Amino acid sequence: MAKPTFTAHKMLFLNTLAFTICFAAWMFNGVTVTFLVDNGAYDWDSVQIGWLLGIPVLTGAIFRLPVGILTDKYGGKWVFGGLLILSAIPMFLLSYADSFWEFALYSFGYGLTGAGFAVGIAYTSVWYDKDWQGRALGIFGAGNAGAALTTLFAPTILQNLTNNGADIDNWRMLPVIYSVVLILMAVVFVVFAQNKKPDTQRTMKKLLKPLGNIRVWRFGLYYFLVFGCFVAFSQWLMPYYVNVYYLPLVTAGILAAAFSFPSGVIRALGGWMSDKWGARKVMYWVLGSSLVISFLLIFPKMEIYSPGNGIMAKQAGEVTQVSENKIIAGEVEYNLIPRNETDFEETNRDFVFPKKETWQEPVVSEGQQIQKKELLASGETKIFFQANVWVFTILVILLGSVWGIGKAAVYKHIPEYFPDEVGVVGGMVGVLGGLGGFFCPIIFGYLLDGTGLWTSGWMFTLFISAICLWWMHRTIQKMMHKEQPKLMRQIESKEKN
Repeated sequence: MAKPTFTAHKMLFLNTLAFTICFAAWMFNGVTVTFLVDNGAYDWDSVQIGWLLGIPVLTGAIFRLPVGILTDKYGGKWVFGGLLILSAIPMFLLSYADSFWEFALYSFGYGLTGAGFAVGIAYTSVWYDKDWQGRALGIFGAGNAGAALTTLFAPTILQNLTNNGADIDNWRMLPVIYSVVLILMAVVFVVFAQNKKPDTQRTMKKLLKPLGNIRVWRFGLYYFLVFGCFVAFSQWLMPYYVNVYYLPLVTAGILAAAFSFPSGVIRALGGWMSDKWGARKVMYWVLGSSLVISFLLIFPKMEIYSPGNGIMAKQAGEVTQVSENKIIAGEVEYNLIPRNETDFEETNRDFVFPKKETWQEPVVSEGQQIQKKELLASGETKIFFQANVWVFTILVILLGSVWGIGKAAVYKHIPEYFPDEVGVVGGMVGVLGGLGGFFCPIIFGYLLDGTGLWTSGWMFTLFISAICLWWMHRTIQKMMHKEQPKLMRQIESKEKN
């Protein structure tokens, strides 16, 4: 195994730093839109918020393929530098936006930062041999932690700029700050980067040929989940925490960063795991874990009233006494469970598991003639589930970390199956993943609007996780039958016995 050079490591550092800056800018709307709506600057509904969160992600998605092709053709130095400068212009113009459509237009422009991923993947892979590519691409992917930088620091910066919302129009300084950072990163990159292209140059027809392979689209679906949903929730968790748990924006930003940061950093571990145990085995674990954790997150904060165990008359007769605690009918005394309803919202305790209270209410009156087995008191049950914020946060951090490992595992597959088309295949897979980041906030907005449940987003990830796991397992079973039919017959025979 050839040892990577100092230049390779230097380029990996520059690519990762530039990608981190790009990702931080790409997630700009998640904090800013939530802040502006929360402070009454704009009256945007959940669907409009979903669109504004998704629009910059759409730009990053659709430009990943052409940017990946340009990187394979011209090398990453000039492509990455140019992308950073072009993205800074609409980011700066966003400071002049004063309507939904202006915000949407400039957001579409600065969303080009999301295409930096395709540049970095192609530009990083040319510096490393196959045995090191999993680790190198995993380290590069840690730039996803840029999302955590925005959710962690931007809320505090906005609070300071606007004097805690009193001077709301001062939010316009934040896109100016971001545009300056993008320009500075472009200068650093162009000055210190060394250009390099793949050894073999191919025609456009040959470059695009892998896109006809169903495997590319299957990898894209995996990435739609592990990257697209990650991007979506990196922004969606801000309004989620504010609306479901009534947390201040700064606290919501810290907890959202707790989701984003580990997912970015752990991607490097995912690259190492994929090199050591194989990307296929890692993906089995990732998709299975995503399925289980998504299921645990679908239960909303709720308070349910339901019929409970009532009391029926043991014999016929006249009702002679009715009170909160007992009923006397036909000379038989029936003890009731009195109502002592607890307001769980007002208690200063955190509940992990649902709480239940039951009571019985009389449905007869004194002097009434009753028959045997006639209902005397109806049963009432109250079930309260707090959806504890700390349990919720632990679960989303685990899910984000699992998806971070999955992102590295997906991209470990690409140089193995398409060693000469990493840029175009990586770009296409990135497009599909980026489309997940675009469509998911919009889907979440419509699901929330239709169901009234914030947890409907987790129902969607449960559905996608199940499809990915089923498709992967079905494909592997077919491959095993084709490549090792005798071994598969022995396995199936043992399973039947």
